[in-house]
Amino acid sequence: MKYAHRMGTKTIKVSSSENKAVTVKQLKHKFLFGCSEFSTIPYVNGEMDEAETADAEKRYNYMTDLFNAVTLPFYWGRFEKERGKPDTVRTMNAARWLKSKGLTLKGHPLCWHTVTAPWLMDLTNEEILKVQLERIKRDVTDFKGLIDMWDVINEVVIMPVFDKYDNGITRICKERGRINLVRDVFQEAKSANPDAVLLINDFEISVAYDILIEGLLEVGVPISVIGIQSHMHQGYWGIEKTQEILERFSRFGLPLHFTENTLVSGEIMPPEIGDLNDYQVENWPSTEKGLIRQAEEAALHYKTLFSHPLVQSITWWSFKDGGWLNAPAGLLDSYSDPKPAYHALYRLIKDEWWTDEQTLLTDSSGMVNVTGFKGDYVAICEGEETRFTIE
Repeated sequence: MKYAHRMGTKTIKVSSSENKAVTVKQLKHKFLFGCSEFSTIPYVNGEMDEAETADAEKRYNYMTDLFNAVTLPFYWGRFEKERGKPDTVRTMNAARWLKSKGLTLKGHPLCWHTVTAPWLMDLTNEEILKVQLERIKRDVTDFKGLIDMWDVINEVVIMPVFDKYDNGITRICKERGRINLVRDVFQEAKSANPDAVLLINDFEISVAYDILIEGLLEVGVPISVIGIQSHMHQGYWGIEKTQEILERFSRFGLPLHFTENTLVSGEIMPPEIGDLNDYQVENWPSTEKGLIRQAEEAALHYKTLFSHPLVQSITWWSFKDGGWLNAPAGLLDSYSDPKPAYHALYRLIKDEWWTDEQTLLTDSSGMVNVTGFKGDYVAICEGEETRFTIE
């Protein structure tokens, strides 16, 4: 069976007698299907007007109906605009609300040279490293129990050679070297929350990322998961390229998270654009053909990733159109209505990869064997509920 590695069997006791009917329902996937949804912070903190609130609530209904995970922003330059005044309370409120919806949370990112704190430029390199580590200790500790998964460092392959503008993180990465800086930040995160899932995350999926990861593992950096970005504004990678990437990063034996996935439903970004951020357009609409293409390619991408045993999470990056680069890369359009791609993924996640409700009969010991996709379930027998997990 193609998805046999995603399934399991659990024996549970639900009665004291034989031939009792048991209704079994799946509640949640173990596999993390998620999205980024940064607007929950102003929404939960009551900072939206009436129209924005109504739009947000409509969007969140679609989000929680499909996904079981979400990424929250911790970009240092926005999270702590003024030194010593982090946006902890507002972000904590959003995290608690999302957690109450049954979503697994991830913080993104703890260390990055882009959108970093501008006030770092007033410090020496030694001071920058010190406050970076202090920031990690503070935030990972503060959110422990709410957010136990972090992109510890983001896009470190280009970090020391980044030359678009001067910034504190590139300075210390250039001075210490990639491996030393990554080791520093991971050790700090691990110390603050020993049970946290800690990711290295990058868009650079060339051999340079392979070599970096190999070096990091050789010196004992506690990487839990390899994060791979797949922003496909310039066109779908295709099955062959995706499988080549999966094969290459599988050699480390670590779980793989596809952390930032995008496909556009409009015109494809020109191939000559080297840095996606350089493509600035005022209007980037969907097209009829583009909507169909996005749905077909999204389904193929998810099927390819879900088929691989080391992939544990897929995050669609722009849940609604008009986010990063103003691209039509959402699963919802600008009115927060679902696009064909949303429906295509829904059919996979909540239909093809979802265990159908089933009725079983207890054996002589009052037990039943339940086989299904790994995740959380409920069994109902004579009005009594039993919750269990298929691992």
